[in-house]
Amino acid sequence: MTGKKRAKPGINRLSIRISGAGGQGIISTGMLLGEAIAMGDGKNVSQSQSYGPEARGGATRADVIVSDGEIYFPECTSLDILVAFTAEAYEKYASQVKPEGLVIADDRAVDVLVGTARTVRVPFLAHAEENFSRSIVANIIALGFLATYANTVTRDSLRDVIAEQFSASSHLDLNLKALEEGFLLGKQYAEDRQ
Repeated sequence: MTGKKRAKPGINRLSIRISGAGGQGIISTGMLLGEAIAMGDGKNVSQSQSYGPEARGGATRADVIVSDGEIYFPECTSLDILVAFTAEAYEKYASQVKPEGLVIADDRAVDVLVGTARTVRVPFLAHAEENFSRSIVANIIALGFLATYANTVTRDSLRDVIAEQFSASSHLDLNLKALEEGFLLGKQYAEDRQ
């Protein structure tokens, strides 16, 4: 026992890490996910982030912990879900995912499987580039995928938080369409899994 406090037994706790390179919207993704789960779905959430030394291109991660009860230790020590946008993120964190956990990696990020968790390769960046001509919305597509494939958050909660965060932006419509693309992609992958 390390003396670290954990959630009480019987309380559901989910540790999610989103990782990639600076400039991919990783921190925004974690914040949007955390807010949607907390405000829309009524769960307790702790969200933290870590930046690489470079403004763009450096390693970046956002951690989101979700619990039905109090969160006594707001740090991801082992992961239930990893979303990896780069090979570096995948190689660095895939082995930290619990054996029964889930790795969702951009298909460009995974060449050789690491760890024992189930790994799903998804073309987030390709979908963003092909359907929206902007790779920056890959993170929003991934949020939609998390909702329909991994059931981490409800669709309505995500729609609401995207609408609120981008209401004053000319990119609201783009982000809502990217979110819907993620919902469809997640649903397709979930159906293929069965």
